[in-house]
Amino acid sequence: MNARIEVVAIDCLMVRLFDAIDEANMPWMLAASLRLRAAFAQNLIDLVPSYTTLMVHYDLMALSPDQARELIVGAMTDLSPDSLTSGHRHVLPVWYDLSVGPELTLLSKRSGLSVDEVIRRHSEREYQVFALGFAPGFAFMGLVDEVLAAPRIKTPRKRVAAGSVGIAERQTAAYPVVSPGGWNILGRTPATLFDREIDGYSLMQPGDTVRFQAIDHAEFLHLGGDDTPLEALA
Repeated sequence: MNARIEVVAIDCLMVRLFDAIDEANMPWMLAASLRLRAAFAQNLIDLVPSYTTLMVHYDLMALSPDQARELIVGAMTDLSPDSLTSGHRHVLPVWYDLSVGPELTLLSKRSGLSVDEVIRRHSEREYQVFALGFAPGFAFMGLVDEVLAAPRIKTPRKRVAAGSVGIAERQTAAYPVVSPGGWNILGRTPATLFDREIDGYSLMQPGDTVRFQAIDHAEFLHLGGDDTPLEALA
């Protein structure tokens, strides 16, 4: 492992472990996160993981930039994935339906698959959570089946319902709150994805894995889902 250290700000350094997104990166990213947290201890203000990097925000009153670099180099020395260290596994129920997933038809046409096959392929995989961003609790996951990959819609929606599950290129995600968005929407989950009462506020964290489970309308409502058609929110 040849980690590179890049300057982000006077009190932030970026540790670059990889150059390309890959599900195989995550065990290394988790191991690096644990090492860095232990090395910086109380002098760590924040550690922000992404697809290939970890941003280290440290207390400049306690550490000089050179000392911070030394801690990073020491933490990355002889780094190896720990088979006992893994994220949480989540199963998110999803109601796949054209009223809440209008791009089901578009993805069916693009892929040459039936709508049912699009749903099956999307829900049969276990996805890796790579990073959080865009909105609180918004987890970027992948990688979806190549045949389902699709660019963002040309005109983003002004309002996407909370819980909406979508695809952009080879990534998938669920919107934690109502927000603008341009992902291809396939369905909706009743799960609470962002909650100030839980540790870290987000249901999912980098390193976790997620599988979507198709449910019917009745089960969706039973679990507290809001079946307001997506286009009615515009």
